[in-house]
Amino acid sequence: MKFIALAGRILFSLIFVMSAPGLFSKQSIGYAASQGTPIANIAVPFAGVLALLGGLSVLFGFKARWGAWLLVLFLVPVSLIMHRFWGLSDPQAVMMQKINFMKSVSMTGGALLIAYFGSGPLSVDALFRKAKKA
Repeated sequence: MKFIALAGRILFSLIFVMSAPGLFSKQSIGYAASQGTPIANIAVPFAGVLALLGGLSVLFGFKARWGAWLLVLFLVPVSLIMHRFWGLSDPQAVMMQKINFMKSVSMTGGALLIAYFGSGPLSVDALFRKAKKA
């Protein structure tokens, strides 16, 4: 069973770790600005830092609860700003943004679970707890 938590952390964190570098590109900043992101030249790279630090934290299970909160801090504004399906008129665009919004909502739920339950037994956090007891 301990491998299930590890697999879950790996699978959950991959999207954040793999997409974070793209948030430092001019294309991502420009797209976010076109979607109404305020101070996109600062906000988007900051989002990249949150996604990368939070994703790595959860991946390795090092301060995973803190990392999960970083991911929540990343996901909530991204969901509300970048996936505003309720403000679109094109039915296909509405459907795509609604799907992306709901994916972000579900990832927020996963991050909240990690924030509550922690990283599990196969993690850096567990190693520190074990060393502290010894």
